[in-house]
Amino acid sequence: MEKVVALTKRRGFIYPSSEIYGGMSGFYDYGPYGVALKRAIRELWWRHVVDLRDDVVGLESTLVMPSEVWAASGHLTNFVDPLRQCLGKCKKRWRADHVSGDKCPECGGPLTEPRLFNLMFKSHVGPLEDSSSEVYLRPETAQGMFVDFRNVLGSTRVRVPFGIAQQGRAFRNEITPGNFVFRLREFELMELEYFVKPGQDDESFRYWRDERMSWYVDVLGINRERLRFYDHPKESLSHYSKQTTDIEYEFPFGWGELEGIADRADYDLRVHQERSKTDLTYLDPETNERYLPWVIEPAVGVDRIAITILLDAYDEDVVNNEPRVVLHLHPNVAPVQVAVVPLSKKDELTAAAREVRSSLQGRFRIEYDQTGGSIGKRYRRQDEIGTPFCVTVDFETLEDKAVTIRQRDSTQQERVKIAGLADRLTELIG
Repeated sequence: MEKVVALTKRRGFIYPSSEIYGGMSGFYDYGPYGVALKRAIRELWWRHVVDLRDDVVGLESTLVMPSEVWAASGHLTNFVDPLRQCLGKCKKRWRADHVSGDKCPECGGPLTEPRLFNLMFKSHVGPLEDSSSEVYLRPETAQGMFVDFRNVLGSTRVRVPFGIAQQGRAFRNEITPGNFVFRLREFELMELEYFVKPGQDDESFRYWRDERMSWYVDVLGINRERLRFYDHPKESLSHYSKQTTDIEYEFPFGWGELEGIADRADYDLRVHQERSKTDLTYLDPETNERYLPWVIEPAVGVDRIAITILLDAYDEDVVNNEPRVVLHLHPNVAPVQVAVVPLSKKDELTAAAREVRSSLQGRFRIEYDQTGGSIGKRYRRQDEIGTPFCVTVDFETLEDKAVTIRQRDSTQQERVKIAGLADRLTELIG
């Protein structure tokens, strides 16, 4: 884990937020390559969940929602963790279920008795700070989709079964954020609420369970042997859940949740209907009956996918008797898919290399690398950021109008005419 964390900062993937002021626990910024990685993840998810289907529509709801929403959903009473505070030297706070005994794991001081701590960030709208102006930063995107359910039904042609998908920021005031970006206080979620007829939830639950696992393996290229399903026992289910399965990854700190697939039954629509006094039932055009649809929810954090991809791709090997660090990123998620590398800084070579770059832009994620150092050092840098292919422009290019494609994983090279370069790269990337 430490090597990957160091690489993410060194190579511009992830930085501690506000580092020059000491940083803040549970908050991280994404650098140039981290932004590209997250964008690729978001676009692949949206393409798979929305664009390639005819039964899912998108939504973008607000980050701030009134307290009535969270009272109805149960978050004000149920979205809590047990907290214990050290009374000794360090004064740290701990989740009660993460410590054993009555001694602080950090300094050995005594711990307070557990008390419940709500994980939502509270604020106020307007100049008055009273109960009537209380709002909360959303800890999930799901509730926006439930409270807009009626609007989506009335403004589109969707029919049950159908889904509403959303991507966006969420906030949780975690007691003990940790394991790098695995558990954060500000993070990004991708959630789908898939509405089905009551009684058809089991079939849909199994479908989305398998569909989501396939996405990680086939689209993101994550090692299937390091993924597993974990079915939550009845006694540990969330207050809204009939059944929940997690897709877990084998992290360096143990198995941890990557994505959760929950059968929320009709809990959310029912409680919002009761609280808001608004009819949220669905009129089935085939049977002419009204009912509250049940909901299957696949939900995942972009940050967790990002660190999973980086951990899964990290490798150290030896090439030409020299050690190297390499990220074996799937081309779908690589921040840079193709690096164009002139052999030297001579004007005639850089001009040719820039023409090659221009011919590839728009089809691939491109980086032009004419930084100092040997061609070997530039290859190593691209290996560390996970670039699958380097295109080298050399002096022969000026004569034969061909370039060399160097493959990251095998380090093999092939000569290709510039006229056919884009097609060959498309074939290699798949």
